[in-house]
Parts: sequence; structure tokens; C-alpha cells
Amino acid sequence: MASSLLAEDLTCSVCLSVFTDPVTLQCGHSFCRRCAGEVLAVQPRCPQCCRAVVTEAQDLPSSLILKSLAEKARGARGLQVRRSAPQSNTQSDAADLCPEHEEKLKLFCITDQQLTYIICRDAERHEGHTFKPIKEADAALRKELETFLQNVSGDISAVEGLADRQREEISKSRKKSENLMTQISNQFREMHQFLTRREKQIENELKQKQEDEMKRMDESLRAVETVLCERKELEVKVNSALEIKDSESFLKSWTEDKNRKTTGDLFRPRAEELRVENTSFSLWPYESHLQFFVWKEMLEIIQPRAERLSLSNNSRQTVISNSGRSLIWDHAKDRYSNNYSSYYEQSYGSCNYFTSGQHYWEVDVGSADCWKLGIKNYYLDYDGQRYAVCDPSLTRNITISNTPQKFGFYLNCSSQQLSFYDADSMTHIDTVDLMSSSVPTSAYFHFQDRDANHGPLTVCWY
Repeated sequence: MASSLLAEDLTCSVCLSVFTDPVTLQCGHSFCRRCAGEVLAVQPRCPQCCRAVVTEAQDLPSSLILKSLAEKARGARGLQVRRSAPQSNTQSDAADLCPEHEEKLKLFCITDQQLTYIICRDAERHEGHTFKPIKEADAALRKELETFLQNVSGDISAVEGLADRQREEISKSRKKSENLMTQISNQFREMHQFLTRREKQIENELKQKQEDEMKRMDESLRAVETVLCERKELEVKVNSALEIKDSESFLKSWTEDKNRKTTGDLFRPRAEELRVENTSFSLWPYESHLQFFVWKEMLEIIQPRAERLSLSNNSRQTVISNSGRSLIWDHAKDRYSNNYSSYYEQSYGSCNYFTSGQHYWEVDVGSADCWKLGIKNYYLDYDGQRYAVCDPSLTRNITISNTPQKFGFYLNCSSQQLSFYDADSMTHIDTVDLMSSSVPTSAYFHFQDRDANHGPLTVCWY
């Protein structure tokens, strides 16, 4: 019963035979190497639990323990067959003999993990190998397997725990991705709604201006056409009067209309009294800077907005603009020192630190040749030649394809990360992980410059 149960446990579920060169997949299920190769060639999934397999069958290591157990199972099965068929003992004994030396199996090669013969031990193929008698090898392997069974339970529990944690992380990642997708979709929908609404407003403004413009020019055209009609009628009457040759009849014909104005009023030039209404149709900046002005308007709906930070000066060698946004090196006060270090503070609040949430700000570095920007202990460093990302334990040189004029800084207090951006193109430059002790913190500004002609460094407001 025990031997049949062992053989059943050591049976490949694909070929339904005792394992031959068994391998174990990442999911824990085992198969013959050949069977695993045939199945994975069709579909890279475990044929038993259908979990994905990322390793080729030929790259999977052999399971030496299962291989040894399988060989013992086959030996036990052969022994049962020999006992049930004593007439074939001669053939079975002959099969166990070395075909070269006609000797029975008596040794176990530790190096090759296979049974062998005493005489074959000295063969070239076993040179340098370690051997044990079959009984000693049997006892050692049994002890090893018993120890494995004692420890495997705890190991299985630990691996199952890791699998559960990994599944949980996969679930969290999938949920976070779905939430981000919904958030992004909602934000783009808000922008689409704003742009659609603003487009309709500008179109309506355009139509109203067009209507007012056309009304004004139509009134002018009607006045011109009225005068033109009057002038043509008068021309016809004058021509008719001049055709009368008799003086009495001529005067009588011309003066018979008592309501007629004097000749001076009739013949007064009217063109000078009229004017052509020129088009004054205009939507001002929307004609040439539509995208820019609408972008500026869109900033009003963006949440959260860029931080409106102002500089806090701790040095007598620098001058801060009245707006509190620009910093200039004062060479008149200090001709030798070129170090400046100060911090930003939020201009619309009394708190000087970022304690939670997400924050973004931009700095225009102008033509300054040396600076450090970020937060205290974590910043982007430029020495006039190379860029580097610095934290308390490491300084890493990085490559930026161009030379940005403006740099953006995104501080996520929740995920403990600070990201740097090329604010001209909104291209991500690098991200550093912060220590938990780094929050609360404040923005950091370090200025080094010896050229008085270099422009100021300025915090960007929108």
C-alpha cells in the first residue's frame, strides 16, 4: 500500500508514468522534463493549475529528490514484478548486471546521483566522483528526505504567505490603476467641458459682433442707396426740363412743384455727407493668441494649482524683488563670497512647511551658472557643466538632453517622493525617495553666481 501510494505521488500527470528527469515549475507542480517541454511549447502555462510559466523547460533545474524517489519507485515496482513472475528472475538479474563487467549494482555515485558498479567507479567518466555503498546512500537520502519533510511545512506556509501578499499587491496595483484611470478620465472630461464651453462662448461672441457689425454697415449702405436713388431721380427730372425749348413752359415746369427745395439745396453735393463704414470687426487677442489666452483662462480651473511661493532671505549678500519671487546676487555688498542658501515659504499662508498632500512649483533659473533646487537635503544640482541628483547618501550625475530655462518640482508627501521636471517641455527628469523624517519640509534654494550680469532666479506664478 505504501509503495503504491509513493508511486502514485511520483507519477507525472501528463504521461501518467513515474517521473523521468523531473522538473518543478514556479507554481510547485512537477512533471517529466520532456512532458513539460511539450506542454509549454504549446501554451506557457502549468497543465495542472494553468498558472503562467516564464521559464523554458530546458532551463528548469532537475529535482534531484524527486528523481531519486522516482528511481526507487521504479525499483520497487520492478521488484514487485519479479516477485509476481519468478520465472523471469534470470532475465531481471541479467538486466541489473554491468554489460561490460557483468557485475551487480553496489555503489551510488553522489556526483552523478545514480547507481553504478564497483568496477565502473574507476572508469574515466567517474574520475574525481564521490561514491557510497547503496545502503549508506539509501540511509543518507532517507534522512535528508525526512529532514526535508520536517521543514517543508513551514517553508510551504512561508511561500504561501508570500503568494498571498503578492496577490494582494497585484490587487492593490490593479485597483490603483483603475482609480488613476478614472481620475485621469474625469480631469480630461473637465478640460474638454471647459474647452467646449469656452469655444461656444467665443463663437457666440463672434456671432454677436458679426451681427452688430453687419447691422451698422447695412444701415450705412441703405443711406447711401437712398441718396443714390434721389440723385438719379433728380438727374432724370433735370434732363426732362432741359428738353423744353419754350421759356415760359420751361420755367412753369420747373417751378410747378411747390414743395421743391431751392436749386441750391437740390444741387448740393451729397457724397461728402456720406461715409463708408469700415469693418472694425475684431476679437482682439483671440485672433492671433487664441490658444495662449484660453490656456491662461484654463489655469483657473486647474486643481491643485502651482504653489505660489515667495523667497525668504537669510543672507545680506542677496536682494529679493518687491514681489518676493526673484533673487539677485548683490556684488556691491559682498565681492568675494558667492554662497547663498535660503528657503521658500508659501506666500498665501502662514505655514512655512509642506506637511502633507502633493505640491508643485517651478523656478526660472535665468542665466545663473550654479544653483541647487528642490527641498532641503534632496535637490537638483547644476555646477555650470553637469547636472546631478543629490540626497543625503548619494550624488548621481544625470544627463539632460537640452538646457531647460525652467525646472518643475513635484513633492508627494504621501508617497515620500520628489520628482524633477523640465518645465519647458514637462519632461520627467528624475525621482528620489525621501526618508520619512524628511516631512514636514520646505522648498530649498541655493544660489551661487559670480557674474553680476546674470539674470535673477525667479519662482514662476500662474
